[in-house]
Parts: sequence; C-alpha cells; structure tokens
Amino acid sequence: MSFKIDRGLFQYDLTDHHAVLGIPVDADFEQIRKRYLQIARRLHPDSCAATTPEEKQLANQLLSKIVNPAYEQFSKERNRAEHLVVLREMSKRLAQKPTTVELKSKLAQKLAQASNIEHFYQTSLHQLAAKQYENFEQVFDIIGTLSELNLVYLMRKGASSIQQPKPVTPITPNPHPTSQPTPIPQPSSAVEQYYRRAQACMENSNFVQARIELQDALKLEPNNSSCHSLMGFLYLKQNQVTMAKVHINKALQLNPQEPMALKAKKLLNQATQTSSTKSASVPQPSPGKANNGGSGLFGGLFGGKKK
Repeated sequence: MSFKIDRGLFQYDLTDHHAVLGIPVDADFEQIRKRYLQIARRLHPDSCAATTPEEKQLANQLLSKIVNPAYEQFSKERNRAEHLVVLREMSKRLAQKPTTVELKSKLAQKLAQASNIEHFYQTSLHQLAAKQYENFEQVFDIIGTLSELNLVYLMRKGASSIQQPKPVTPITPNPHPTSQPTPIPQPSSAVEQYYRRAQACMENSNFVQARIELQDALKLEPNNSSCHSLMGFLYLKQNQVTMAKVHINKALQLNPQEPMALKAKKLLNQATQTSSTKSASVPQPSPGKANNGGSGLFGGLFGGKKK
C-alpha cells in the first residue's frame, strides 16, 4: 500500500504531522499525547480490532511508518519548535497567494468560505478524527482532507493560528542619560559557541548534531540571522528544500545583507533549476553508490570534508 499523500500541506513538500494524528494545528502537547495514545491502542497488534492478517499487518505499518514518526516529531521539544516555525512561515506564504491553493474536499472548500472559521474547522476536524483509523482503506483520504482543512485554516487565520514563542524580555533602559555612547549589542557568547560547534559538525558531515546545536542557538536568539542562514544551508546539504527555504528566507527577512543567506539563496535557486532538468541532462548514478553530500553545489562554502 502506498503511503504517498499529495493533498493539503503535503503538496508543499511538508509532512503534515497534525493531519496524521488528527489534531488541530494549535493543539498543545497534552492534546497531542492523548490523541497518540488513542490511535496507538487502535493500531497496536495487541489491541487492534483487525480480523485478518492483512488488516493487522496494515495497522502495524500505519503505526510504525506514519503515526509513530508524527508523534516523535512533537514529543521532542526541539523538533516541535522547528515544526511550528515551518508552519508559521507556511501560513504567511499561503496568505499571500490564496488563489493558488488547490482543494479537492468539499469540507475544505466550505471552510474557505465559512464565516465562523474556528467553529467550522474544529467541528470538521473532530468529526474526521473520530473515524480516521476505523477503515484502513480510507486512512489516507481522511489524512488528505484533514491536511486540506489545516491548509485553509492557516491561509485564513495566518501566523496567529500558530503558537508564538515567548518574546525575550527587553532590558529596561537607564532613565538617566550618560555621556558614554550606547555600545552596539553583540551576539551572546553562548550562541556563538553553538554556531561554531554547528559549523565544525557540518565540516565533519555530522548533520544531526549540527542541527541540534543550531536549534539550541535559536532557542536563545530566535531572530539570529546567522543561525537561520546556517540552518538553511544545513537543510540544503540534506536536500530538504522546504525547510531550507524557511530558514534562508527568515535570515534575509532579518538581515537582507546576510552573506551566508545570500550564498545559500543562490545555491537554492541553482539546486531547484538543476533538479528540474537533471533527469534529461545528468546520467543516473551507479546502483548502490551513495550520494556525496559534501560535493557539487554545496561543497565549497566551508571547504570542509566530504560526506
């Protein structure tokens, strides 16, 4: 059975984990945990209501290949924060180009016109979630419809529908003026350390640890353009184009002259153009030969080791 979904947010190269679990995009972690346990009980081999070996096998595949990965994305704070950043940026993009959105389900089309957006969205979502994993043959159709509802909701509500990180408390200025000029604030030493460790990890092709370092840095300084630039480049190295776009665009939004973001943007455009024509102009690699993540377009930015 194919696990490919090309509706709703999935069509934008984004895995809609909220749709997989049947939860609203503004769900808190306690809601997510309860919903996951409910689905797991329905699909787990020890408690599954399936009557045939084929159905039991399908239930187990649904649990292991889509449900568990979705919950893992939310159960780790770093990953959850990262996913919310992506959804916020996606909602801004959708709001700017609403006419380009393609909707197949009648529910999503009605939500696009509904006057009471919140009520219609929540009611429709809960009705679909209640039967989401009852009939295994309809699971992916329901997930697609849920994702279309999420897409329309984000498009109409905008970034306000996604939980925003708490802003850093500003330092109260001194009410008494002094003759000394105000120094230009410098990045915190902690963020610099995270950034440099991430660079070192990338030079050694340790992309997982590099991402962790940058996520920790962005938790301290969510608007650090250098960290967003490096994160965007990291995702480019791993061919995760959507995530790369989010961080590169965020970096340029914060600092239009950010050097690494400008380089990464150029590489992103080259990679996009290359991917659209490579089937006609580039010979296929030999079977079993791994792709060299440190070469080609991305190998020269740091001059580091090849993957």
